[in-house]
Amino acid sequence: MEKIQPIRAKNPKKGTLINLEKGKLPPQAVDLEEAVLGAMMIDKKGVDDIIDILHADAFYKPAHQDIFNAMFLLFNASEPIDLLTVSNQLRKEGKLDSVGGDFFLVNLTQKVSSSAHIEFHARIIIQKYIQRRLITISSEIIDEAYDETSDVFDLLDSAETKLFEVTQGNLKKSSEAAEGLVSQALKKIEEISGKEGMSGIPSGFTKLDALTSGWQPSDLVILAARPGMGKTAFVMSMAKNMAIDFDIPAAIFSLEMSSVQLITRMISSETGISSGKLRKGDLQPHEWEQLNVKVKNLSKAPIFIDDTPSLSIFDLRAKCRRLASQHGIKIIIIDYLQLMTAGSAVKGGNREQEISTISRNLKALAKELSIPVIALSQLSRAVETRGGSKRPLLSDLRESGAIEQDADIVSFIYRPEYYGVTEWDDEERTPCEGQAEFIVAKHRNGGLENIRLKFTGHLAEFSDLEEAFATEFQSKMNDAIGTNQLPSAEDVFGTPDDSDVPF
Repeated sequence: MEKIQPIRAKNPKKGTLINLEKGKLPPQAVDLEEAVLGAMMIDKKGVDDIIDILHADAFYKPAHQDIFNAMFLLFNASEPIDLLTVSNQLRKEGKLDSVGGDFFLVNLTQKVSSSAHIEFHARIIIQKYIQRRLITISSEIIDEAYDETSDVFDLLDSAETKLFEVTQGNLKKSSEAAEGLVSQALKKIEEISGKEGMSGIPSGFTKLDALTSGWQPSDLVILAARPGMGKTAFVMSMAKNMAIDFDIPAAIFSLEMSSVQLITRMISSETGISSGKLRKGDLQPHEWEQLNVKVKNLSKAPIFIDDTPSLSIFDLRAKCRRLASQHGIKIIIIDYLQLMTAGSAVKGGNREQEISTISRNLKALAKELSIPVIALSQLSRAVETRGGSKRPLLSDLRESGAIEQDADIVSFIYRPEYYGVTEWDDEERTPCEGQAEFIVAKHRNGGLENIRLKFTGHLAEFSDLEEAFATEFQSKMNDAIGTNQLPSAEDVFGTPDDSDVPF
């Protein structure tokens, strides 16, 4: 057999020969690509083993990409995959000749005898593909770094985003066909129908979860209210419910309060000891015991608090990516949006443009990580100066209409008691003491509703209204049993007005 000589080229400057064997080729495993494609055509099990591991771009040779695409289309159509069906599919697409014809396909099937080790081979192909992607990304970063007009923080954000995509294995695609998307949607619906409960992240508030079916992946939720309404108390109550009751990892970014202050609030809510007592350390012996016992659940809860002040959107995205990678966080809470900065993303813009950039990036972050992002927001003073009802409106959102535009859900917290109102403004005129209203004013994928909750001020805690009444009733009954004296109806339910008497 004639020995193949190394390829040589002439150096135009020196007239000497250059050995091309010393040059660099992109990482590849063409022989394994052929083995995998051949195994897929002779053994159905091989297709099932690797169809969710590989994708067309993972193959180095364009011909191999076309062949895999043909197999993927057959698989999605639940058609058999073999030498004849693949050949016919390529012929329909007009690509049979470009891949090498039937002769090339036959050679692929002759290279292997079974699908043994096909998964191992597929993972090597993916590794080579990742190496090629890293080379491409590195080249792009180098080019951008040499560009003097590039902003260094934008460059860092872009580089980290691209590397995160490779790490997560969900590299961006330019577009997806409706066929594949419909299949994904049907699969998700089937998974949801097989589950008991909700499709999203539960908040721990019964009526709210019934309305939203839990906070949904990729959603940006805005929770707005005037100062003192209990925005922070609400999200801390919710984070406690998620982490302790459902073991859902939650990340909290507090730009207003320190992490110790926040965790003290959660301790107060979990133990039932007022935050005032905890701040002073003025506890009775039984309260110390209560504190040490009940705080154990909270200490084990998957809650991650970051209290970096004046956090930029760039830093937030970087921190969230790391938390998602290292701790698998399922929800992000930001307290609050107006205290964030856009960093260098807005050059010479006003505050409204900066808030628009922040809200747009928060929505992008929710989509990138496929988890809900809940951002607290301040309302304008127009609420205070408005006559009549102080119930917030969408037009009261402060500083930017982009917040309403970018958000999937816009909600408000309203406590009439804060304004000295003692009754709800409904037909029944029921007392509103110790109550709040969670107002869903915009819901891109669902209905709108005003949900009433119980607010316990000394514990800075929100809870279900019905559950709170049941707990209060049980507490009074326990106290009465201890004194061998059952409470009267007035003790439990209060003294009724004449209008409450049905006759």
